[in-house]
Amino acid sequence: MTDTISDRPLGPRVLPISDYPPTEGPVRLVDTTMLYAPRSGGVRRYLSSKRAWLAANRPDVRHTLVVPGARDSHDGQGRVSIYAAPLPFGAGYRWPVVKQAWMERLIRQRPDIIEAGDPYTPGLAALRAGDALGVPVVGFCHTDLGALAALHIGEWVEKPVQKRWAAIYRQFDRAVAPSWFIAGRLVEAGVHDAIGLPLGVDTEIFHPARVDRARLRRRLGVAPDERLLVFAGRPAREKRLEVLVGAVERLGAPYKLLLVGAGGGAPVSDRAICMDYVRDPAELAGILASCDAFVHANDNEPFGLIVLEAMACGLPVVGVAAGGVAESVDDQVGQLATRSEPAPFAEAIEALFARDLAAVRAAARRRAVERHGWDAVFRQLCGIYGELTGRRSFGSGAQVRDH
Repeated sequence: MTDTISDRPLGPRVLPISDYPPTEGPVRLVDTTMLYAPRSGGVRRYLSSKRAWLAANRPDVRHTLVVPGARDSHDGQGRVSIYAAPLPFGAGYRWPVVKQAWMERLIRQRPDIIEAGDPYTPGLAALRAGDALGVPVVGFCHTDLGALAALHIGEWVEKPVQKRWAAIYRQFDRAVAPSWFIAGRLVEAGVHDAIGLPLGVDTEIFHPARVDRARLRRRLGVAPDERLLVFAGRPAREKRLEVLVGAVERLGAPYKLLLVGAGGGAPVSDRAICMDYVRDPAELAGILASCDAFVHANDNEPFGLIVLEAMACGLPVVGVAAGGVAESVDDQVGQLATRSEPAPFAEAIEALFARDLAAVRAAARRRAVERHGWDAVFRQLCGIYGELTGRRSFGSGAQVRDH
């Protein structure tokens, strides 16, 4: 992955917002990423939640989303699609190739600030567009590229990919990560001013009141006395679905595993039930709330927004004591396995169900509400935008601490 971007300052070009003269009129924020598809999860929900929050809370901010699509189009409501070829076996994701075309489309939006959600073609084009327009560009690091390369290609490739990953994120005016885990990985790689900004959850949509256990169990053919574990996400290798299936196979009755949207990447098992991707967040919330526990075996998860959504629905979470999930989950709201392997994961599941599950469910809901509302997240993010642009339309925001 090579590029010819002109040299940019390695640190953020940030002045206190009070040092800028006040400006009038609307301000335009453009988000761009390739991590946006009909069946994508956390990144898409983050962007959708941001759009809704800005509309309600920052009326002078005009938000535009530039993403890959089946054709060039504009929906008239702030979403621009640029044609990109679909990735084989990519669950609807598309791979943009031509940085020049992407850059030109970004420039056409006349943004005051750009947020790039990946280090691929959209992210590189955003850097070029920012240079051309003289506007700041924020890099939101949703993916640990080195860890993904090691998993899919081999450990030998992790260091060179991580070096390139860091070189790109150093060029952004601000590098933001959805967890302190990923912020730490960026810092280790040389992006010393990276900020950890854990994501939020819509606690009104994802709510325990959406529970309908009997209806879901009838639909799935699961007996009332069986323990229903659930995972929702993409059928990607890094999700470690084989660990979840292996754990439930070791446990046997009365455990069953429901895989929502991820079944295509999991081993076949009589104890696993596959359900298609659920696009409607309210429908997904109803499914989550009607299960007994959420399970997540990825030990390199950048954050895991679905974990917060499960907790907001009152679900205890079984995860791994590593990665971004371990920042949200502890023994108050769930159980952490020592390793992402079937045996220790099965032990963690058993340990959870030996506890007072009602108390853990209540604690999970409380944690999601008290710590992970979207309002606090987006106020902090707008604080970053305001510092970088000097535009008061973003508001002062909350103080964000560096990693």
